[in-house]
Amino acid sequence: MKEILITGGAGYIGTSLIPELLEKNYKVTVYDSLTYAGDILIPFFKYPNFSFIKGDILETQKLKSALKGKDVIIHLAALVGYAACEKNHNMTQLVNCDATDNLVKMLTPEQLLLFGSTGSNYGKVTNGICTEETPLNPTSLYAETKTYAEQKTMSHGNTIAYRFATAFGSSPRLRLDLLINELTYLAVTQGYIMVYQPEFMRTFIHVRDLVKSFIFGIENSDKMAGEVYNVGSNKLNFSKRDVCEIIKEKTGCVVHYNDFDSDKDHRDYVVSYDKINTLGFDTLLTLEEGIDELIKVYQTLNLKDKRHVNTGA
Repeated sequence: MKEILITGGAGYIGTSLIPELLEKNYKVTVYDSLTYAGDILIPFFKYPNFSFIKGDILETQKLKSALKGKDVIIHLAALVGYAACEKNHNMTQLVNCDATDNLVKMLTPEQLLLFGSTGSNYGKVTNGICTEETPLNPTSLYAETKTYAEQKTMSHGNTIAYRFATAFGSSPRLRLDLLINELTYLAVTQGYIMVYQPEFMRTFIHVRDLVKSFIFGIENSDKMAGEVYNVGSNKLNFSKRDVCEIIKEKTGCVVHYNDFDSDKDHRDYVVSYDKINTLGFDTLLTLEEGIDELIKVYQTLNLKDKRHVNTGA
């Protein structure tokens, strides 16, 4: 039985990933500082193969102890998103860069590292479609630190780095700072959306498809290790206008397209996912399915409880 450590496992991705791994009979340990409420993990303690270590990714000795005996490390611990990183430059550097440096140095050659990188590393690309060979052009502190961390993790050798499309969809720990999640939330709660640079292109992946890519990597590590992969769907490259029109159709909200001002987030790119598709991985969930689910969540739950929602601020 493979033993897996997930750093930052109590977040948006981790709380969707844990049950998938447990259902595959992996032994799962989550290492997390619990920035948000820890009760989100309660349903997992019934599994004999689940354990939890409360620790900060900057606590070197505690992290070193947690790494011992693990076959696979899924490194998710990070300050994520434009707003959160801009709010605290120093902590972003420490968590996203320095802590990743330390983690890589503590790994044994046999340990498989799966790193959650981001398509944000491509930045603004107006000529052609981004492949894994496209030069990186990060346009935010978040993307700059993730680009650095990706390069460091690849130096380990036994690493699979995933440049994820922008995630969307519901998870036990929600994120409202992600584009589709935020726009759908505003449509449901305020009935109004204003969008800057509506023709800018983005690429998306439902969080439940995203977590399945980690299992795919574990099961196919012999042919995937040492490589970077874009992870998403060729069918989910959309402009921000496309996304808004889908949300408008489903909610009846008012959409205002602001062509005169600009968003602080200047990402604009289309991405190819052919490399990982040729190995047999593809996504299943559509934009429409994810938005339908989010609408039901937002209509039902009181999201003023910030313990369970990451706004990115």
